Amino acid sequence: MIGSDLHLRILALAGVFQAATLVKQLAKTNRVNEEAFLASIQSVFILNAINAEEVYQNPEKLSLGLQELIRHFTNNKAPKDPEIARYALSLLHLERKLSAQPKMLELIRTGIGRARIQATHFTPTHENVMANLASIYTDTISTFSFRIHVTGEPHYLNQTPILNKVRTLLLCGIRSAVLWHQMGGRNWQLLISRGAILQTAHEWLKEYAIDTT
Repeated sequence: MIGSDLHLRILALAGVFQAATLVKQLAKTNRVNEEAFLASIQSVFILNAINAEEVYQNPEKLSLGLQELIRHFTNNKAPKDPEIARYALSLLHLERKLSAQPKMLELIRTGIGRARIQATHFTPTHENVMANLASIYTDTISTFSFRIHVTGEPHYLNQTPILNKVRTLLLCGIRSAVLWHQMGGRNWQLLISRGAILQTAHEWLKEYAIDTT
């Protein structure tokens, strides 16, 4: 079952929700799940993969995003996180706008290629790499009239290194949103395929024996 088009599509959606979750963590506390953070950053450098597993390499590293998917789509009275949902849906919306801008897409690809070379000299999460990736987001996606307003502690969001990480994570979320669409994902599916999304996310976590409680 794992490896079907649906499963790979939901893995990409989990990438969107993972980036959204990390943005909230960073903006509110200046702390993130480091393994999830690294996995999201590394995914942005893989531009020519044929499926989601090639992008994320180890689906277990998307457990944060999968767990957030489950929380969001579970139909119970447990409180949902509207902030994470807003970031995730905004990323999906921006990806659709970006898809209509081929020149901007090429600029992003070129910029990411340069950042990937830079990451080989430093590390994928090095401050210089974060600044480079953040500038790609600022110079392209941030120019749309629709923007993502990140809320958090001003003390953190006024610090350039933290703001660079936030913008980089938004770029990672866009990358996952691109993959979601390439794999056949459509935003209307979030409304009418909630059960399938929920079941598939559970199956991914079960595959890696990850506790969802």
